[in-house]
Amino acid sequence: MLYILNFIIFQVGWFSSVYGGAQQMPWLGPVAVSAALLIHLRAAHRPQQEIVLVLSCAVIGAAFDSALVALGWVNYSSGIFSQSVAPYWIITMWMLFATTLNVSMRWLRNKDKLAAVFGFIGGPITYLAGQKLGAIVLVDQIAALLALGVGWAIMMPILLRLSETFDGFATPANDVPASAEVRKNV
Repeated sequence: MLYILNFIIFQVGWFSSVYGGAQQMPWLGPVAVSAALLIHLRAAHRPQQEIVLVLSCAVIGAAFDSALVALGWVNYSSGIFSQSVAPYWIITMWMLFATTLNVSMRWLRNKDKLAAVFGFIGGPITYLAGQKLGAIVLVDQIAALLALGVGWAIMMPILLRLSETFDGFATPANDVPASAEVRKNV
């Protein structure tokens, strides 16, 4: 059930972010992402691990998307602090994406080649969807899509490895269910 809820919350947060960006309401995404993060951290066994993962993904995503903006391949119409920095609602989307790594995308762990293919295809598709909804413009579409594909193909395995290091959803080794402890003592 947690996997399905995580997937649904991600979709709602993603759409809120893109819709808000497209409709000159860039605050809408961060509000939705904040709610998603609260739900996510409340469900985690070790929320501090998840916080580190979320913040790490925010930094990585900000650098990646800001590079695309600085190169002139991608433009955003709202939430912009600087002409060479990704808008804040995109950075919070990276935080939202981080919430999937230890839950609904956990199945991709230790499958680096599949994760790379998933990133190569899935990354550009989400940006194309954002463009169709009016939140983003891929100025030099071929260069942008190629950079997105290659960038996501490299980042997906790295982000999944990072999620293993900062896994707030792993069952703590010391937490043995009471029923297991009783069976052990019998």
